[in-house]
Amino acid sequence: MITTIEEYEDQFLAPYALKHSESGGRFYNETKDPYRTEFQRDRDRIIHSKAFRRLSYKTQVFINTKGDNYRTRLTHSLEVSQLSRSIANVLRLNKDLSEAIALAHDIGHSPFGHAGQEILNYLMKDYGGFEHNNQILRIVTLLEERYPNFLGLNLTKATLKALMKHNQIYSDDIHLLELYQEKKDQFPCLESILVDCCDRIAYIHHDIEDGFDAGYIEYDQIFVLDYWDNLRKILEKEWKQNFIQARKPHKIRMILRYSINLFIKDFIEHSKKNLEKLQLSSIQDVYRLKENPLNNSKEFLRISNQTYEFLKQNLYNHPEVLKMSYKGKKILEFLFHLFTKHSYLMPVHISQRVHHNNLYRTVCDYISGMTDRYAIRLYEQFK
Repeated sequence: MITTIEEYEDQFLAPYALKHSESGGRFYNETKDPYRTEFQRDRDRIIHSKAFRRLSYKTQVFINTKGDNYRTRLTHSLEVSQLSRSIANVLRLNKDLSEAIALAHDIGHSPFGHAGQEILNYLMKDYGGFEHNNQILRIVTLLEERYPNFLGLNLTKATLKALMKHNQIYSDDIHLLELYQEKKDQFPCLESILVDCCDRIAYIHHDIEDGFDAGYIEYDQIFVLDYWDNLRKILEKEWKQNFIQARKPHKIRMILRYSINLFIKDFIEHSKKNLEKLQLSSIQDVYRLKENPLNNSKEFLRISNQTYEFLKQNLYNHPEVLKMSYKGKKILEFLFHLFTKHSYLMPVHISQRVHHNNLYRTVCDYISGMTDRYAIRLYEQFK
């Protein structure tokens, strides 16, 4: 009979999984929760954060006001979380940690998608730049205010390291320096790698659907790629009139569903083979890795890259999407110059941070945390 979390993990998690007992503790000591693991607590804190809720009004590809059915950063994060948790279960990785990383992986994004990140990084070029992965760490360690005795969410050090992508932090974030020094020479935990892969699988599929629903991608366009044309032929043969007579939006969704299953199956089988060859016996073995064992096969990576290039050409660089991006950049540029010149126009609890941080980082924190609609509202108020 299993009576402790440790016994459960010893029996069900693989040796290469990051276990509850290896969470590294927290910067601020807290009483253990009798009913949840440390990673479950991290996941729950992320879900209850304001930054997570704001994702519902942040652009994935289309500004939220353009339609109710398009993905937002929130729905995208939920889809990545679902894929990550399901695959982690099969590979015997830590499901709770995978879910926590997936739910947090986009909370550092600015309004207006990648266009927002580009303009903020440009405006901050002399003050440490802006990068959404670095911003995640500021949010969960400083900017969220929910507890009386510390700033941030006080996540476990293992979760923070998993969120420390590209081995980067802002020069302002000296409180993370020790953790950064520890992390920079380590290969990421496999749960972190898994989320990155699921992120790509999710967006190359759902961006096709959103692009089609928006009218920017025509039904027949995707079939210039052999992989997608072959899927259409397979479904015509397998489902016959149920597929042939379906509406085009329904056909697209059937094809995408079929494709996601193929990607997941390939990812699991290819990753399992790699893990079996490596014979990893502990998390320390993972930290010493030089190459990534979790990924799709070369064939599916080729399809993924080919599909991404198709999306870049036909959706991400579509004139209407570029117009939205241009407008978003102008809005954020206006607000940045406004608040750096007149910081008193920001909410009092924000402007007070200038005494502890530099002015430009404070303004960047404020603007990057905005939703699309809030940024638009402020722009219309002050322009």
